[in-house]
Amino acid sequence: MKKGEKYKVLIVDDHPIFCLGMSELINKENDLFVCGSVESVRKTCEAIGKLSPDLAIVDISLKDGSGIDLVEKIKIHFAGLPVLVLSMYDESLYAERALMAGARGYIMKQEAVSSVVKAIRKVLAGEVYASAAVKEKVFQRLTSPQLSSGKSPLDVLTNRELEVFRLVGEGLSTKEIAERLHLSIKTIGTYRENIKEKLNLKHFTELVKFAVHWSEKIQK
Repeated sequence: MKKGEKYKVLIVDDHPIFCLGMSELINKENDLFVCGSVESVRKTCEAIGKLSPDLAIVDISLKDGSGIDLVEKIKIHFAGLPVLVLSMYDESLYAERALMAGARGYIMKQEAVSSVVKAIRKVLAGEVYASAAVKEKVFQRLTSPQLSSGKSPLDVLTNRELEVFRLVGEGLSTKEIAERLHLSIKTIGTYRENIKEKLNLKHFTELVKFAVHWSEKIQK
């Protein structure tokens, strides 16, 4: 990078107030500036192609899909673009999934402002930003898959199943989930059955109660 130039950061998040605050934080740095912000998976690839950012900050939960899916898409279509996942969800469940999908870092929104800037700089430097526990978990998954079973019962779910589970917990109907993820109602029904089987839940009402309880717990 030439002297005087700044690293361009693209924010992908569907919370306008958060985007504004994050932009103000980043733009205070002498070598960083926010080149744009988008709120959906659909608009992200277009924005990347148009703005050519040096880093993308992606939220897990977006208005038209999953941030994990978006990370995978960016890895395929924009292989050289590093992604930092910034989320309200605890790292114990999502950080490993994000890194395995291709993200270069994972940080929770509740962390200190200084930590966000530190994470951005580390990822821009080609390093991985995550806790030691998360890095160890990913290492185990890559080297010894049979030993990497997590402590959370939700670790048995695929990324798509976890996304459906999360949306059930947020109170969305099967039709609404299908529209959000651009899938058929029948496909969402199949995911629901798979989730019930993997979590040993007999009825859909049990699944809803479990999902709502989990959703309330992670948002405290």
